[in-house]
Amino acid sequence: MHFRNILLTALIVTGLTACDRAPQREPLVLQGKTMGTVWRVTLAGVDPQRKEALQQAIQQQLDRDDGEISTWKTTSVLSRFNQYQGTEPQPVSADMADIVTLSLRIGAKTAGAMDITAGRLVNLWGFGPVGQPAHQPDVAAIAAARAETGLSHLRVIQNVSGQWLQKDLPGLYVDLSTVGEGYATDHLARLMEQQGITNYLVSVGGAVLSRGRNASQQPWRVAVQKPTDRENAVEARVDLQGHGISTSGSYRNYYELDGKRISHVIDPATGRPVQHKLVSATVIATTALEADGWDTGLMVLGTARAKALALKEHLAVYLITKEGDGFSHWMSPGFKTFLIDKS
Repeated sequence: MHFRNILLTALIVTGLTACDRAPQREPLVLQGKTMGTVWRVTLAGVDPQRKEALQQAIQQQLDRDDGEISTWKTTSVLSRFNQYQGTEPQPVSADMADIVTLSLRIGAKTAGAMDITAGRLVNLWGFGPVGQPAHQPDVAAIAAARAETGLSHLRVIQNVSGQWLQKDLPGLYVDLSTVGEGYATDHLARLMEQQGITNYLVSVGGAVLSRGRNASQQPWRVAVQKPTDRENAVEARVDLQGHGISTSGSYRNYYELDGKRISHVIDPATGRPVQHKLVSATVIATTALEADGWDTGLMVLGTARAKALALKEHLAVYLITKEGDGFSHWMSPGFKTFLIDKS
């Protein structure tokens, strides 16, 4: 998996805040690289002597995830499924079946806006392992890619014997980059629990999840970044309350081609990068995976449709929209319950 061109890191982790003044044991911070992005784990009340062993266990877990769902590694489970030019069910792990099942469910609720089968479109526009094209794809190329796209062509089979993925289009290309960071973040949380650690904040790229409290016995707090290249420009701060959070946005991940800005957010309905003015969608959900899936779908839908869906599905959502020389902001009632303040 490689997210360099897929999902921006739009969340600033703030384990210790200005109000946390009491001298406490320093948190244990581990970090590294995975899937073309960075991971970070902040732990409270953990013996520093465990650092090396935890660092190794975390990296091994993320390497396993990358080896399963990467489209950049030709030997991954997902790549082998994409390379398979047939329609027979292919065996996968329970975790892989779960990520695809959730993605299909969110895809259906977003009317196909979040579509993990849009891999050929992602690759066509230069956001996959092939790299950027020399010129914008023409109508025929877009039509050909769209012909091999669609949620209805992918099926998850699960029974007592195991799990399988099945496609009824041999050329269907599944891309899990839109949910991979949330998937990996949830696995880090699971690993912490297995290690007997109950106070942690974990993140992979723009997906974050927390449990318990920080080293100052305060809630873990996360800051949503303003749509700017300045790393520490804070839009709003939230108390995750043990939930996952993820942001998808268009203001950093793009490239210039034929004199136009090409966004990484591709609309499966048109086969082209989105043209609307929604620049950022942040979602808080029970898991980081679920938040990661919803934020992508909302970004594709645009401001008006994203608002309507957030209200219909009772989602905790924060939207930032470009308005003239500035930005407008909207949050759902569900998001307000997590809000600490707004700067």
